[in-house]
Amino acid sequence: MPLKILVGTQWGDEGKGRIVDLLSAQSDIVARYNGGDNAGHTVTVGDHTFKLHLIPSGIIHPHTLGILGNGLVINPKSLITEMAMLRESGIEVSPDRLKISFAAHLITPGHITLDRAREAALGKGLIGTTGRGIGPAYTDKVSRKGLRLLDMLDLPLFEEKLHLHLQKVNYDLSFYYQMAPLPEDSIVDEYIEYARQLQEYIVDTGALLDIALHEGKLVLAEGAQGMLLDIDHGSYPFVTSSNVTATGVFNGLGIGICPVENVIGATKAFQSRVGAGPFPTELDGEMAERLRGTGAKPWDEFGTTTGRPRRVGWLDGVLLRYARRINGLTDLVLTKMDVLSGLAEIKVCTVYKDIHEETFAVPPLGITQLDQYKPVYETLPGWQEDLTGVRNWDDLPENARSYIRFVEQTSGVRVMLASVGPERSQVVEVPA
Repeated sequence: MPLKILVGTQWGDEGKGRIVDLLSAQSDIVARYNGGDNAGHTVTVGDHTFKLHLIPSGIIHPHTLGILGNGLVINPKSLITEMAMLRESGIEVSPDRLKISFAAHLITPGHITLDRAREAALGKGLIGTTGRGIGPAYTDKVSRKGLRLLDMLDLPLFEEKLHLHLQKVNYDLSFYYQMAPLPEDSIVDEYIEYARQLQEYIVDTGALLDIALHEGKLVLAEGAQGMLLDIDHGSYPFVTSSNVTATGVFNGLGIGICPVENVIGATKAFQSRVGAGPFPTELDGEMAERLRGTGAKPWDEFGTTTGRPRRVGWLDGVLLRYARRINGLTDLVLTKMDVLSGLAEIKVCTVYKDIHEETFAVPPLGITQLDQYKPVYETLPGWQEDLTGVRNWDDLPENARSYIRFVEQTSGVRVMLASVGPERSQVVEVPA
């Protein structure tokens, strides 16, 4: 069963979109298994940059089938807008090329409004959510009162369930947040129309994937966000509401445990984070601005979904080893190596120290209390050469090659590819 899994090893924004695009060239099916449109994957093909939030990045390739698994929460407005954007760019998006699990849950304007109201009520203690309704939708799912794509197949029942959902939302908005009610009838009309447009896409994707795997088709499972945001294994409570790790694939796609060919971790050559939460290697000042960029380029360090400037810092080897263990990583893809060009020296965190000067190679109780640790760095020499034109290992500057080997040594995982720019061709294969 040729299943490959790609996960982000950091707090998201590791450049997974272009790696999925690259791996999709050899894949028959690319499947999303978690999250919603709070995630953003950017793929650059020639002069065209695609910013995808729900549809698997692999759909850019004409031979791939895209799947949205049952582990997702889906905003139908965002999905239909994304489908239209792809069609306008000449990419076929039809029921033959995109399948949506009947068991995926829906996001409504009620979820979005509650998400923003709850975040605002937290004041200085805010989580830093994207405000896309992800958390409230997953809350409804766990509370057994969510709306599923399956409901869209029975329009009278769907209409009834939408009214009940919005009545409950409006009660909460009035009682807890003293906010005006949402326009119930217009939202119901809007969502009935979305249902009509999406009905042909709704199937049992788990059964489809099971057949494909048994037939020997190549399936790439595409994770959204980064594993340090995982609901169970992330920097709780500053986490997302879904299982981001590689083991979430089986539940999020509705398939049984089966052999996995590779678990590939996308790892930025430095660290970044959007939103609140601990960040041991975070930088500020001139060096932070240098790593972040100005926002003039689509691949600068600004959130694909939110547009917020990302917090940035040096690569954290402690967290990378943690990601290796939780996900069972077999390979790494090191992205954004080109951003480090021009630095005199580059730091990598190799261990943490606590207030008692005790050293930790891995967090002793997970990563919920990272604020109590200070990073211990090893400093490596940088390189001045522009890497964007490099395609072969031997053409990389010696210090860039040494940096990649140091990441391998620190993480305990081989680096299979290093990206040196945003284009799909700007990658270097790393010899074992």
